[in-house]
Amino acid sequence: MMRQTFLETAGAYSKHIALVNLLWDEIQQNYTSKSRQYHNLGHLDSLLNELMGVKNVIVDWDTVIFSIAYHDFIYHALKSNNEEKSAEAASLRLHKIQLPQEKIDCCAEMILATKKHSVSENQDVNFFTDADLSILGKSTSSYQEYVRGIRKEYSVYPDIVYKPGRKKVLRHFLDMKRIFKTSYFFNLYEVQARINLQAELHELDR
Repeated sequence: MMRQTFLETAGAYSKHIALVNLLWDEIQQNYTSKSRQYHNLGHLDSLLNELMGVKNVIVDWDTVIFSIAYHDFIYHALKSNNEEKSAEAASLRLHKIQLPQEKIDCCAEMILATKKHSVSENQDVNFFTDADLSILGKSTSSYQEYVRGIRKEYSVYPDIVYKPGRKKVLRHFLDMKRIFKTSYFFNLYEVQARINLQAELHELDR
């Protein structure tokens, strides 16, 4: 689903089919790395599916598509600058297809926003970051599968290191007045997200 959407969207800006295909091949290679247990192509398809529900109110749909494709383009468990590196990589590649600079800048803004998931004045950014967090409000079984995937991605860390870090992340979200910034995603996922997060925190404290 994401592959065809990316190719069509990028193809609207560049007639160099080989370049567009090369860009997708690079995205696919990164997201199918053996280290990717959650942040993979399935995650991209999930984001696209979530955002299709609000496509009619998103101002710049093309930029959202590029942001989906590149937001976890660089993802190393040992690094803390993945969002910055992903934004840089996106900007470089989108320049090659002659995407207007204002769209490139907006794409970088969306990618960087996934670092803290703070409220933005740009509602497209809020929809994007909410969709990125939608897994938090899924069913218990889906959430537990996500948790297992995240743990595998961070398998380099022993429990004595991983658990305190993970609990800090969970408390960060639970301390938010609202996890989801838009009414659409808040109504869909806020209640279940808090149940899931609290349950995982309880499990880690055992």
